[in-house]
Amino acid sequence: MAEPRIRAAEPPYSQTVAAALDRIMPKGVPPLVLFRTLAVNERVFLRVLAGGLLDKGSISLREREIVIDRTCARCGSEYEWGVHVALFRERAGLTDEQIVGTCAADPDASGFPARERLLLSLVDQLHDTNELSDALWQQLRAEWTNAQLIELVALVGLYHLISFLTNAFRIPSEPYAARFPVRRADIGMKA
Repeated sequence: MAEPRIRAAEPPYSQTVAAALDRIMPKGVPPLVLFRTLAVNERVFLRVLAGGLLDKGSISLREREIVIDRTCARCGSEYEWGVHVALFRERAGLTDEQIVGTCAADPDASGFPARERLLLSLVDQLHDTNELSDALWQQLRAEWTNAQLIELVALVGLYHLISFLTNAFRIPSEPYAARFPVRRADIGMKA
């Protein structure tokens, strides 16, 4: 991978950044390179964190992680995909086949049950067309409430932003992060 385009901030951090990092990082875990890179612009760092959707929301942790993983895979953000797989895979109950499936070109070959394949289709349509077809919308409405659908679409948008940041700045993978199981071209991304 090419060198990072922006050097991540190093301690000592400003009081505001240090407090935010203490709040979001588990004790004893160093701050993510992504967070330290964004901290170079304290205003953007704080606003991106304020827009986070990793708290308990209207959808399950599993649904959230499927959407995040698929979005990051489609955007080619191995950094963010790898962090989420490493940190949330077990808690989300995702199997090896399903982790690979978040990167599969065909949602039907993903190892997910039909209901969860709808989440992959949601991500794919938003990624490819910036909207949802009426047919998919009806399928989604049969499974999720309006409040949940708002959260799902917002997640896709937020993780496009996160993917843009990690890719544009060439943020290096965390040492513990997972790596894509397939070539980028296999999921419709430019190699």
